[in-house]
Amino acid sequence: MTQKIKELIEQITALEAELKKEIDKEETKVPFKFQNGRIRFDKETLRRQKQELIGLLRYLSETPILYILTAPIIYSVLIPAFMLDLFVFVYQQVNFRVYKIPLVKRSDYIVFDRQYLAYLNIIEKINCLYCSYFNGLMAYAGEVAARTEQFWCPIKHAKKIAYRHTHYDLFVPYGDTHYHDELVKLRRQLQEMYEKQDKQEI
Repeated sequence: MTQKIKELIEQITALEAELKKEIDKEETKVPFKFQNGRIRFDKETLRRQKQELIGLLRYLSETPILYILTAPIIYSVLIPAFMLDLFVFVYQQVNFRVYKIPLVKRSDYIVFDRQYLAYLNIIEKINCLYCSYFNGLMAYAGEVAARTEQFWCPIKHAKKIAYRHTHYDLFVPYGDTHYHDELVKLRRQLQEMYEKQDKQEI
């Protein structure tokens, strides 16, 4: 990786951090606080949310019948999702400890908090639980896969790909003969993260 690429990655990382701060500011326009592991809104915010609640009968009557008929297909995906969740947990608990790769914290990716929104009815809350779980699981599994790829095969593709995970830009260019030297460095980078994580847990 050239010095110019490293500098650009650092600039992108700094811009992403700045963007996150601005997004966080935007999100705090609706006041809430955490209390005993739950999210609490002030009375006025809660009142406005309840005014926007759509009752079950109206919700079902306004939902196209084809949407309802597709629901079993959507929810059937939970079966392989649960299996994936279990396998990814075992996978990293065993392999990452052997390779000394930092463990991916599942709770950073799978977050359940939309059930506290008073403008959602029970069906919408269940749908939100599904989406929170499934999309969080995909992101969690993707990060586990990305760290595995950095450890075992950090080579960029010759063809431009539609999705680049957070580790991809660190990878060695396709056809670069310095691959094995770079592989050692990229593995060491992960292992240093592991050592840091290990110290924090002590």
